[in-house]
Amino acid sequence: MRIGKTLVRSVAALAAGGLSVAATAQEYVPSFRPDRLKGPPPGPLNQVLVLGSPHLSAFKTLQREALTPLLDRLAAWKPEAIATEDLSGLLCDTMRRYPSRYADSIATYCPDPSAAGKALGLDVPAANVAVTQMLATWPTAPSAAQRRRLAALFLAAGEPASALVQWRRLPEAERRVGDGLDAAMLAELARRWGRPGETEWVGVALAVRLGLERVYGVDDHSADAPSPPGFEDAIMRVWDNAAMHEREAFTKPLDAGVVQPGGVLAMYRAYNSARAQELAYRSDFGATFLEPSPQRFGRGYLGYWETRNLRMVANIRDVLALHPGTRLLAIVGASHKGYYEAYLNQMHDVRLVDAEKVLR
Repeated sequence: MRIGKTLVRSVAALAAGGLSVAATAQEYVPSFRPDRLKGPPPGPLNQVLVLGSPHLSAFKTLQREALTPLLDRLAAWKPEAIATEDLSGLLCDTMRRYPSRYADSIATYCPDPSAAGKALGLDVPAANVAVTQMLATWPTAPSAAQRRRLAALFLAAGEPASALVQWRRLPEAERRVGDGLDAAMLAELARRWGRPGETEWVGVALAVRLGLERVYGVDDHSADAPSPPGFEDAIMRVWDNAAMHEREAFTKPLDAGVVQPGGVLAMYRAYNSARAQELAYRSDFGATFLEPSPQRFGRGYLGYWETRNLRMVANIRDVLALHPGTRLLAIVGASHKGYYEAYLNQMHDVRLVDAEKVLR
């Protein structure tokens, strides 16, 4: 890394004047505050409700009906767009071009659209173009054939959650082969709908109930990279701390209670509380910030985490810019919630909605 001569001279001057560089960096506060410049704009506001969620895939015995009280409250807020913690098909397509860096992330986070693409004769970019073109002229009352075609295109585009929205919006008798959908695609859609997951059982279910045509995957793993030797051991040591044990004591009874009447709603209320966000920071990101290894592994981890959340929030902001004045529900793992809200609040044209009030 090269340091410019002007910066070197400035640092020397500060030191000579008795003011340390560290103190200067600590004391400086920028005068420009985007969070204080929020209009109001003409027309309706962009409103974002961030729903911190446990990963429902961990709850093997969870019944879909248990989520009804949660869905009722979210539906009453009437979101017009839904963002989920999924990678877009286009991002996965980009990551596949760099397997030496992203092989593990691709295997973990990127569904394989190649079979659907082969069936339709489209690669991921071409399928995304076809989706955009089809939605641009989407009728108020689309036919079953149009929904089947759009579902197939979403699968080829690497957007299975949005394909699932179209499949679930079809009458049951119309969920059949045809218009690009083949038997393998139908089996994949049925498999996804049958397993617990906040994307499927909250995001997709709500989109179907509200008559939305898709959901938006806004996750980002482009900062992923293979871990250097010693990294994982250092992070695991840091995570064994008092705040982590306190966090586990806070979440364990909530997680166990999902099988009880009202348990899911109680869990979501707690996971979206200020205490949950504070515990997430103290047990995880705040702890790794202070990790003492000479390689500064903890600060590298924290940098990855902040980068990922910044890029996720940028994706949300991009969705809002498509249709200014949107009410958007962002469903994300609960550890992201505090960062989502802090970063979103910096945006001029974003107003945050209190999840605790919505979930009452």
